[in-house]
Amino acid sequence: MRVPPLPELPEVETTVRGLRPVLEGRTIAEVEVRRERLRFPFPPDLRQRLTGARVTGLGRRAKYGLVHTDRGTLVFHLGMTGKWRVDPAADDKHDHFMLRTDEGRRLFLNDHRRFGSVDMVDDDALPTYAPLAALGPEPLGPDLTAAHLRRALAGRTGGIKTLLLDQRIVAGLGNIYVCEALHRSGIAPGRMGGGIAEGRLERLVVAVRKVLEESIAAGGTTLRDFQHPDGDLGYFANSFRVYGREGERCGCGATVKRRVEGGRSTFYCGRCQR
Repeated sequence: MRVPPLPELPEVETTVRGLRPVLEGRTIAEVEVRRERLRFPFPPDLRQRLTGARVTGLGRRAKYGLVHTDRGTLVFHLGMTGKWRVDPAADDKHDHFMLRTDEGRRLFLNDHRRFGSVDMVDDDALPTYAPLAALGPEPLGPDLTAAHLRRALAGRTGGIKTLLLDQRIVAGLGNIYVCEALHRSGIAPGRMGGGIAEGRLERLVVAVRKVLEESIAAGGTTLRDFQHPDGDLGYFANSFRVYGREGERCGCGATVKRRVEGGRSTFYCGRCQR
């Protein structure tokens, strides 16, 4: 099975929730940048801007984590193998960025493959910040509705699975959770997006929310590298109904199938999903 680009939205949400009690309300006493770049270069003034900044809150937009401070917002993306480590017993060679708070807690951004990113954005520029500006509605927010999907998919002839991965239609959905949501809603991944009735889109919205909420409650999914900031793993993989289960039995008794589209594996049940 091809390893997917993790972490996805539930893993980022879990990470933010793990960082919140350590960072929120604290002052950044020390910043250490240990290499020039991850996927992109670190901002040259990152150490200067963050040292002495007070963290006012933490949040998430799609697959991006947001650390709000009184000097702007630290925006991080975990890429494929990124994770934050809090107060580890020992440093690791893949710890590329470190924050120390005024109470002595140390947080390391660890990224083996270095596909993640870190940026610092002025608060007034955040709404127009390029990676966030064109994103669609949050799948767990009130703006994701069947009516929104009907409008966004109107006239689209592509398969629904591929369209749901378009971040301009829905922000933050990834391969694992789209496969699982389509199975739960009984929609075939290759069905033409613009031809799906609104009633079926309503079931899809419910399934998307349910899958994401269940994954967040389980701590996300650990397939290879992902860990919570406290070192725990995510256990939602134990609840997969189709993802990674090619050749196994679906709950209906049929065999789970797999095909590759755009370099990504699609898992589905030909009996349940139409």
